[in-house]
Amino acid sequence: FVSKFLLPFNGVIQREGAGSLLTSRIKEMVIIKTSQINACKYWFAHNSSLGQAAGITEEQIQVIGSDEYMDSKLLNDREKAAVLWAEHVTKNTARSRDDVFEHVHARFNEQEVVELTMICGLFNFRNRYMDSLQIPLEPIEEVDKIKKSARLNPDNLKRYLEFVLENWPEEFPEPNPDD
Repeated sequence: FVSKFLLPFNGVIQREGAGSLLTSRIKEMVIIKTSQINACKYWFAHNSSLGQAAGITEEQIQVIGSDEYMDSKLLNDREKAAVLWAEHVTKNTARSRDDVFEHVHARFNEQEVVELTMICGLFNFRNRYMDSLQIPLEPIEEVDKIKKSARLNPDNLKRYLEFVLENWPEEFPEPNPDD
């Protein structure tokens, strides 16, 4: 039941169309860098595919995964700043790098920096979740089906949340008393 609540949160954070300020392209760049640093094959594959649906080329995916992305002509200044922020949030060095924060904040407003950080934080969690549970990567044909979902329909999200509320359980399981 808990995962039913993560879906709408993830949808709003990761997709365009439900109040998010950032494009899917920027979001996917952040997720690709986060997943590459964490060596999470599952989310790297899924979000490389979704990133391609958002207009990211295979060459740009390669650059994002490299250490030379700041010097690449394949990324614009905002894209480089987003990938830089993803790198430092993922490595947990953002907190001590005022220079990185200033660089990112010069290209993104405060709300956008918060959104970038939420995306990166969510996918650091999701990378660890999938890897810890050893969730296997599907065949590429299955992975590529995600390309159809680059934009979130707010009406569908509302219907989903209404469905969850209508099916709210009367009782929830109790924690294990032996803990």
